[in-house]
Amino acid sequence: MISWCHAISFLETLWPTMAITTISRLLPKLIMHRMALIFVMAPTGRFCNGRTIVDIIAEILGFHNYIPPFATAQEADILSGLNYASGAAGIRDETGQELGERICFNMQLQNHQKTVQNLTGMLGNDSALTYLNKCLYSVGMGNNDYLNNYFLPQYFPTSEEYTLEEYTQLLIEQYSQQLRSLYELGARKIVVFGLGMIGCVPGAIATYGTNGSACVELMNNASRLFNSLLLPAIDQLNDDLPDAKFIYINNYKIGEDSTVLDFKVNNTGCCASSAIGQCVPDQTPCQNRTQYMFWDSFHPTEIFNVFYAERSYRALDPSYAYPYDIRHLVSLDQGVAEAM
Repeated sequence: MISWCHAISFLETLWPTMAITTISRLLPKLIMHRMALIFVMAPTGRFCNGRTIVDIIAEILGFHNYIPPFATAQEADILSGLNYASGAAGIRDETGQELGERICFNMQLQNHQKTVQNLTGMLGNDSALTYLNKCLYSVGMGNNDYLNNYFLPQYFPTSEEYTLEEYTQLLIEQYSQQLRSLYELGARKIVVFGLGMIGCVPGAIATYGTNGSACVELMNNASRLFNSLLLPAIDQLNDDLPDAKFIYINNYKIGEDSTVLDFKVNNTGCCASSAIGQCVPDQTPCQNRTQYMFWDSFHPTEIFNVFYAERSYRALDPSYAYPYDIRHLVSLDQGVAEAM
């Protein structure tokens, strides 16, 4: 999750966000070496060769600096927004545990609660609530609950305990409650990103095969099922919490339309990947990074992130966002939404 104040973000690994300093202790060296290549000053912790979707949206919104991570944030950072994201995070607490330590969505919400308490101490209760009401919240969860839970029966029993439909319904019910908790902490403008085409990531293709298809269709079916249930859940949240504005970004559709980018390589990552799909330290990545859809076995390259971010902010196709896009959501604060 990320909050922009005006911004707050709660996200997972397939939402490769900035400064993920909280990912697994099992992989500290790897994280330090998976640097964003265009950030030449130092390794950044981004699962990308450059900017992530959140970085790019922050630039579009006019931020001069990228949103700092909660783990290293100073008191002054609270007033401009924080990034609570964690690698391998999920809606379910156990998701991603095979990779080591991570900060699940419930824990991210607890960290945000600490921030709210600090903000209240700084501004007072009423002013803090007013401030939080104006923040833009970005939430993207669920991909790992399939990739690093349901579809890993060697580590998790969920696929034996539930059908795909039952499991997805449980995810949506828990996710809806978590989003309500975010509302209770003061959030009023919330961007919720749907699942992407998880069956098309190189890690999924290498592990499960495609049986002649371009992607792992069972996994893509899971994404579509999740999104089909998430959309009415967004409607329900807007109905139940009329002073809040939840919007849905259709990552799946945007991903389908990314074929216009004409990538030369879309089934393997730009960097040499380890057994768990992450870049091998100290290895030289591909030189023609604009021709690769993926940076490693799971996370997209910057050019792909730009495509996503621009269409999330301003939906060139009405199906990209519901009931409207990020640009419209932000404008509600400025009293110009009806004219857009």
